[in-house]
Amino acid sequence: MGEVNPAFIQDAEHRPKLAATQAEGIPLIELGALTGHSPSDGAVTDTVAIEGLVAEIGEACKKWGFFAVVNHGVVAEKRERIEREAREFFAQGPEEKRKVRRDEKNTLGYYETEHTKNVRDWKEVFDFTVTEPTLVPASHEDSEEGVIEWTNQWPEHPPGLREACEEYAQELEKLAHELMGLIARSLGLPANRFDDFFKDQTSFVRLNHYPPCPEPQLALGVGRHKDSGALTILAQDDVGGLEVKRKSDGEWVQVKPIPNAFIINVGDIIKVWSNERYESVEHRVVVNSEKERFSIPFFFTPPHYTMVQPLQELTDEHNPPKYRPYNWGKFLVTRKASNFKKLDVENLQIQHFRI
Repeated sequence: MGEVNPAFIQDAEHRPKLAATQAEGIPLIELGALTGHSPSDGAVTDTVAIEGLVAEIGEACKKWGFFAVVNHGVVAEKRERIEREAREFFAQGPEEKRKVRRDEKNTLGYYETEHTKNVRDWKEVFDFTVTEPTLVPASHEDSEEGVIEWTNQWPEHPPGLREACEEYAQELEKLAHELMGLIARSLGLPANRFDDFFKDQTSFVRLNHYPPCPEPQLALGVGRHKDSGALTILAQDDVGGLEVKRKSDGEWVQVKPIPNAFIINVGDIIKVWSNERYESVEHRVVVNSEKERFSIPFFFTPPHYTMVQPLQELTDEHNPPKYRPYNWGKFLVTRKASNFKKLDVENLQIQHFRI
């Protein structure tokens, strides 16, 4: 990805500052009391510790929409393995990677020309779903019914990529359910309130590679956006590049890499379910001229037939629903279609369903 052609260049107001502030304020949350990876003095202490966890996560979801977790229980070797396999996959030549290139019919696999906000991202990706096959609507049109199957495209090389990806996805799915339980409790709901929303999930994992960019002040690895799913769990390397738009002042701040931590962020679905008690926050990825960067986000998302709307328990006559229901599957396939062509209009957003 040599010179920066005009397709990558951000409008002036969205170009990154190469000396952004570091976001020391993003909460770092210790999950040992939940996962059993920290010493405990007994059941009473565990209960107190978990109540503290619930409060911490609730505060983080309100103030930042982002937080980092450590002692999360994810097996370190499985994370290290998928990172190694991802590096090996992206190190191959374009011809080899394009053997599993995705298209409008099969949206899983390798892709190198993705757009965010109609500007091309300085990155290449490989996507795979957690559940195979994953069922989604055959068309984004509300009047058209029927479903199709998304199936993963696995490359021949590296030969260990598929197993590494599948094992990692199982680990992250467990962590996602645990985090959703804590988020539910922080909203005053039973810990299992969200469980049924993920029985036929459309969750997927992305391997990201951001090559060095000769003009990092003009382009972005991923343009500004909010995640449309429920929850995102991000593994990032030590290079850094993730920036979050701070709620308090709208300033872009860098999220400092923390060894063995995961970065968690609330997506639009939780914003709607919580009736805006919790916020989905804009973020982006900056690139640099010297180092390549790798990251692996896990996107936890519900079944295609889910009607997303504010939860009844969190609305009343004094706090009426702020969104009308929308079908997650239709929303998902509409957003996926925009990856393959530049749109003449703004991409579908949850604000289009705000009452």
